[in-house]
Amino acid sequence: MSETLPLRLVLASASPARLKSLKAAGIEPDVLVSGVDESLVVTERAEELCLELARLKAQAVLTRLSPGADQRTLVIGCDSVLAFDGEILGKPADSADATRRWLRMRGRSGVLHSGHCLIDVTAGRRAEAVASTTVHFADISDDEIAAYVASGEPLAVAGAFTIDGLGGPFVERIEGDPGTVIGLSMPLLRRLLAELDLRITDLWTKVAPGGQTVEPIGNVRS
Repeated sequence: MSETLPLRLVLASASPARLKSLKAAGIEPDVLVSGVDESLVVTERAEELCLELARLKAQAVLTRLSPGADQRTLVIGCDSVLAFDGEILGKPADSADATRRWLRMRGRSGVLHSGHCLIDVTAGRRAEAVASTTVHFADISDDEIAAYVASGEPLAVAGAFTIDGLGGPFVERIEGDPGTVIGLSMPLLRRLLAELDLRITDLWTKVAPGGQTVEPIGNVRS
C-alpha cells in the first residue's frame, strides 16, 4: 500500500496578488521569495522569457528547502510579461516609463503571458507551461494616466497595469483567463498538478465557520 502524505505548496513569489488568488481558491501556501535577478534572462520571445524566469524562481526556492519525510512538497514559480507592439514589457523602470507606456497602450491591445513552473520536490518531477490572455486597454485621458501613475500601482506590476486593483477601470475587456493577468492561472495550475498525478482539491484547506483554517481536506499518495 502506498503511503498517504499531506501536501505542502510553496509559492516562490512576493506577489500579494498571486497569494490572494491561491487563498481565494482554498489554498494556503507557504511563501518564499526567490530573489532571482530578472534582468539576467534575455530573449526576444515573451513566452520563453516568462517561462524561464518562472523556472529560475522555482529552482531558486527549491535549493532552500529541506523536505521532510512526513509531507509532499511542491514549489510553484510564476512570472508575467506583457507583449505589446513588438516589445516585451515587465515592470516599468520609473514613473516616467510607466507614463510613456500608458500613452502608447491606451486604446490598444497587448498579450499578457504568465509562465508557471511547478516542481514536485518529493517526487523529483516538474510540469510547466505558459498561459496567455489578450488585454484591451481603454482609451483613457492624460489626467487619468497621471493619476494612475501617481498612485504607484503601475510601478509594481508587469505591463504597468492591474485588473484587480486601481487599474481595473482602465481595461475594457480581456480574452482569456483573468488569473493569467493577475499572475497565476488557476485552471493552468490544475492541469499542471494533473501532469504530476495530483489533484487541485488535494491542496484545499478546510475552513471553520469563523474562517479559521483547520486542516487540509485532501491528502495525496506518494
